[in-house]
Amino acid sequence: MNYYVIIPAYNEAAFIGEMLQSLAGQTALPAKAVVVNDNSTDGTENIVTGFSTAHPWVTLVNKKSDAIHLPGSKVIQAFNAGYETLDENYDIIVKLDADLILPPDYFETILNAFAANEKAGMAGGFAYIEKNGEWILENLTDKDHIRGAFKAYRKECFLQIGKLRAAMGWDTADELLAKFYGWEVVTIESLKVKHLKPTGASYNKAARYKQGEAFYTLGYGFLITAIAGAKLAMRKKKPFLFIDYINGFLKAKRQGKPMLVTPEQAKFIRRYRWDKMKGKIFNK
Repeated sequence: MNYYVIIPAYNEAAFIGEMLQSLAGQTALPAKAVVVNDNSTDGTENIVTGFSTAHPWVTLVNKKSDAIHLPGSKVIQAFNAGYETLDENYDIIVKLDADLILPPDYFETILNAFAANEKAGMAGGFAYIEKNGEWILENLTDKDHIRGAFKAYRKECFLQIGKLRAAMGWDTADELLAKFYGWEVVTIESLKVKHLKPTGASYNKAARYKQGEAFYTLGYGFLITAIAGAKLAMRKKKPFLFIDYINGFLKAKRQGKPMLVTPEQAKFIRRYRWDKMKGKIFNK
């Protein structure tokens, strides 16, 4: 299988060298890898340029955008800028963050998972963060969800879901839409990805409101939003985030924010979420 990688990068000079080294050390190399330097003010561009000289399959794309880092929109706009530079001769398209270290067999294992299951629409490993000198499972990890930092998509699935949406909630919308169309989301616990910069470390209150907005635009409805928001706030060990999520949801509803999904898809998503909740309650 032929796979392409797109890596959005904004001021990642501290991490991207290690990330690219881990990509170059894969037992199954990508056919192409595009790093999108999104208005960085540090040495990101120079590091990538030097790396691409030694590895011709790596290319650099420079993009100018607002420096404000709201989750979702900025990173996917950068991803899309990279995607526009690629041809269609891929079987798997991959979105990677610039602050990862991948195990050497990461993509060999991912490609084998796609080859073994024709209904696998996307696949990924598990995220680990460093704490007190040890690498521990990131608390946002879920066996039914692939972290947005490292998502690999089968081409047919990627195109059917309408590619990626430049909005908060994109990395939940993609999986729910994949399931709507009958694809499977495959997580591989043995693939331990080191995540060098914890998710959301630089997010402000406006960004936290965006999470509530995402719940609205995914068609969750208030009750599912309240349950999901409470669960997420507790997993982040910041209970008061729940208030921001609810306020973000209500604000989006008042403003009539455009939905990320169709009414039919929203109905499927609510049913799917309820079924998942009931399954956990009754240990199914």
